[in-house]
Amino acid sequence: MDKPTGMTSHDVVDAVRRKFHFNKTGHCGTLDPNATGLLILVLGRATKLSEELMKDDKTYEGAMILGVRTDSQDADGEVVETREVPPLTEADIEAAFAKFRGDIYQTPPMVSAVKHQGRPLYKLARKGQTVEREARLIHIYEFALLKFASPRVEFRCACTKGTYVRTLASDVGDALGCGAHLTELRRTKSGKFDVKDAHKLDEILNSSFEGLKKWVVPIYAVRAS
Repeated sequence: MDKPTGMTSHDVVDAVRRKFHFNKTGHCGTLDPNATGLLILVLGRATKLSEELMKDDKTYEGAMILGVRTDSQDADGEVVETREVPPLTEADIEAAFAKFRGDIYQTPPMVSAVKHQGRPLYKLARKGQTVEREARLIHIYEFALLKFASPRVEFRCACTKGTYVRTLASDVGDALGCGAHLTELRRTKSGKFDVKDAHKLDEILNSSFEGLKKWVVPIYAVRAS
């Protein structure tokens, strides 16, 4: 499905579960509340495929704002620093992007579901706590500049599972010397699935069960691919 903004991934799953009375419903790869785009739902026995599907590479399109850092690295957080944005060119942005292509180590943000001693980091962050996080190896296949009109930078990123795009945006801002935060994010691809083939939540919730069945990808078709 094509997730709308303003809802958690769990909210979406819960709405579909309640509408169609499924015993088991899940999703593959969490999107933050303000993020939109491709969210794969798994129904019934297909929930067993969740881990397998979450391993797929992802593609995103998004935008960052230079000169403003937030505690969550995105627009949901509190502003912690503002800096003047230097007179950058597209070549400067491209050069910064190039530093993050390929294999890189990324430190998960405090506002994340990564666990520390059994507790999600975001719960510690809510209490104002900061703990050491182990950097993780990720791979950025593509990091392309789509449009630059300072202080806004629009981009496309193709990456491995577990990549925090808001952390990537924050790191780019640091590389440019002015800081940055992610202001928009849309997932366009996950493995073989493309948001162009996805359906809006309202469309799904207004559908009958028979109508929904036409959009469901059978388990055998997923495994065959």
